[in-house]
Amino acid sequence: MENKILPLFILDDSNKTLFHKDKYIIPLYQRAFAWSDKEICQLIDDINDFSADYYYLGSLIVNLNKDGKYEVIDGQQRLTALFLLLDYVGDYNWGKDRLSYECRDRSNFTLNSLAELTNESIESYFANIEKIEQSLIIGRKIIDDKFRTDDIKKNKFIANLKKVILYRIEVPPHTDLNRYFEIMNVRGEQLEQHDILKAKLMEPLDEQERNAFSIVWNACRDMTGYVQMHFHKIYREALFCSGWDWLMLDRYEKLYNKEDATISSRSIPDIIKDNKLSAPVDGEDETGARVRFDSIIGFTHFLLHVLKVFASNELDKGSCSIPDLLDDKKLLDAFGTVIKNGKRSGRKIDEKDFSLSFIKCLLKCRFLFDKYIIKREYKNEDEKGDWSLKELKISGAKSQKKPYYKDTYFGEHNEWEKTYSPRTKINLMLQSCLRVSYTSPKIMHWITELLLWLYDDNNRQKLSQFRYFTENIAKENITEFLLNDENFRRGVNTPHIVLNYLDYLLWTERDNTEYKKLDFAQFSFEFRNSIEHWYPQHPSEQSFEKWHDVDRFGNLCIIQRNINSKFSNLSPASKKNTYGQMIEKGSLKLRVMSELTKDDAKWKNEICALHEKEMLNLLRSACNIPIY
Repeated sequence: MENKILPLFILDDSNKTLFHKDKYIIPLYQRAFAWSDKEICQLIDDINDFSADYYYLGSLIVNLNKDGKYEVIDGQQRLTALFLLLDYVGDYNWGKDRLSYECRDRSNFTLNSLAELTNESIESYFANIEKIEQSLIIGRKIIDDKFRTDDIKKNKFIANLKKVILYRIEVPPHTDLNRYFEIMNVRGEQLEQHDILKAKLMEPLDEQERNAFSIVWNACRDMTGYVQMHFHKIYREALFCSGWDWLMLDRYEKLYNKEDATISSRSIPDIIKDNKLSAPVDGEDETGARVRFDSIIGFTHFLLHVLKVFASNELDKGSCSIPDLLDDKKLLDAFGTVIKNGKRSGRKIDEKDFSLSFIKCLLKCRFLFDKYIIKREYKNEDEKGDWSLKELKISGAKSQKKPYYKDTYFGEHNEWEKTYSPRTKINLMLQSCLRVSYTSPKIMHWITELLLWLYDDNNRQKLSQFRYFTENIAKENITEFLLNDENFRRGVNTPHIVLNYLDYLLWTERDNTEYKKLDFAQFSFEFRNSIEHWYPQHPSEQSFEKWHDVDRFGNLCIIQRNINSKFSNLSPASKKNTYGQMIEKGSLKLRVMSELTKDDAKWKNEICALHEKEMLNLLRSACNIPIY
């Protein structure tokens, strides 16, 4: 019996959702809902940004149970996210138990009570705190933050939802579901857009050029670790100096080697699938270099950054237009536009010239990206990872060279390490501030700007200035915020970059006497994506009076979403006494607010305004705006 395949609209023209007609159950062998910011925001972006007649979201593999419910074998994370998303954008009233989890009472209670539990004015959340599955509430909070932060219009989003199709695939009766689930989780990956792009760019090249192109592309494609480690030793020595710390693009043609059997001619389909050339075969990957460092963006988005660098440096200004949004779904369109319209010295660039020039640009940008843009570093499997800004070096005799890592050099020529080392930390803090503020890879334009600056060989002779260039990128949106006093009452709609950059400025003041006891030196930027009120909007159990001015800037702080939601409804003094350990590891503005709080009434009537003035003046001074 063949599988039943049915296209389902997430939302149809009569405002009926896929949960109106059928019930879905998540079996016990499936894990709980685990999508984070990255996956949920990507789903929202995919739906909000597409412009075609229809958008195909993928497939949902199910088994029809005897009770008429569809048991979800594959696709449950996406299905649960869609449930949360539909609940957020509209009141569709599909009834109880349309989506449920087998033997998970907390998850089911939360799904059936979302409207009530996520309404901040209702105290039932706290009355039922022990019954709630926090991952679902956090998912709903991520959706709310995403819509507000990106100013997503619900009407437009709902209109797009009515064009989104999910294929429901029903497995045949008597299928061994446990075995099927196992197979689905080890299935191979589909061909991606960058694989297709690689084939297109290689089409106009001859055999030697294709070989060289493929070697470099494969090395750059692996965004873990450092690009030098993804080359075979032969190619690495052809491209890099003996110290591996300087790129020699004038040696690129040394990759043309007819006699090397490892780069013999292949068809384009074979080249697309072949990863072997990018893997070092001399054992160096056993040092952990390929898994110790993780990139903050994927290869597809990196290609879009490089395309902008290429257009700016290699083509006539204004000869081609690239969309501002770094949309990975439109990778082929972006490259197609540049190849079609790009000009060099007034003449249209031909496809072969484009491919040969772009692959060199790609390698140079990847080298610069690895050395000067932050990564996550995992020293062992148990750690969550720290921000890292290091360069790859080698030591030892020629036959026994070993890689090691040291803080990236941001000094001037022959400057002592004790002088430039603090600059490395400053640059790390700045970039991590930007990373946690602009969480979607589609809007990480700061990476493009940093790569453009670094691409200029003259700029790399004055790396001590890199900090100030990065600060100016961060301050662009902050200056706009400061020039309109109405922005100081935006509450949870305050741009995250403003609060994060304020933390950066406070960190730079860490040696001041008044801040030393707060231990700012140990602060690091994390994904604190929830803006909260220090004096709450809705006092817990109405135990103290409301405040009409809770949205003012001085009363705001940024915290992690997984912090107990009870925090938001307690009084300032209660928060300080109850969550002291969390506050000590939280944002710097939050630590300052806690330190200033002695009495709830005094915070509201006096201290908050003074704190706000001090914080805004710190931002104004940094942005060269007159202080008050």
